Amino acid sequence: MDYVTEVRDATPSEGMVRLDADTSMSPGSFEAALRAVGGAVLAVDEVFSKKATNAFVATRPPGHHAETARPMGFCLFDNAAIAARYAQKRHGITSAAIVDFDVHHGNGSQEIFWADRSVMYCSTHQMPLFPGTGAVGETGDFNTIVNAPLRPGDGSDAFRAAFENRVLPRLHEFAPDLIIISAGFDAHMRDPLANLNLAEADFGWVTQKIMEIADHCAGVASFRSWKAAMIWKRLRIQRPLTSPR
Repeated sequence: MDYVTEVRDATPSEGMVRLDADTSMSPGSFEAALRAVGGAVLAVDEVFSKKATNAFVATRPPGHHAETARPMGFCLFDNAAIAARYAQKRHGITSAAIVDFDVHHGNGSQEIFWADRSVMYCSTHQMPLFPGTGAVGETGDFNTIVNAPLRPGDGSDAFRAAFENRVLPRLHEFAPDLIIISAGFDAHMRDPLANLNLAEADFGWVTQKIMEIADHCAGVASFRSWKAAMIWKRLRIQRPLTSPR
């Protein structure tokens, strides 16, 4: 709670305050960040209470750059990481996986679960690019970090190959009880601040592939009679063109 308190106490009563070179807060930032976390947690509850099969969460601010006790890259709290841990603590699942196809690497999600054998983090991202992490050799203490960096200029073929050859086989082998998609769409060809060339069809394709694994994992888990695999997507809608994330 110390970190949460520090972020709360940093909230300005007016104007803006900078937490680092990229991350600023306005008077409404802390509440917005709490609501974003709350949306992720509610999505987990809706799935595990069988009110929904899958859940879609459209929230700002994003989360995957926020580390255990460090805001970064416009992120205050790691929504996807919190959702995964909440599902373990509240609903008793054994394992979870976060799949991240944002154009930037989710250094926060990686840092949080680096030494945790119960959560797998998989990422495709442009490299080199902010934040500078995400090399193939970064695998975590228990080989549960799966990075598949893409080169500037890569498009559909390279993206799909990275998933088919590296990410999806590892995800299938890990067989998590819950899959969370940390879905940034700034790898799109029209994003002005990065250099990947994905199209709308690529996001649909990869989401379907991940959902197929979620279906499989739910079907083979003998202790569940219901589909516990939940797809959570963080949609970046109406993102300002000045935003690097």
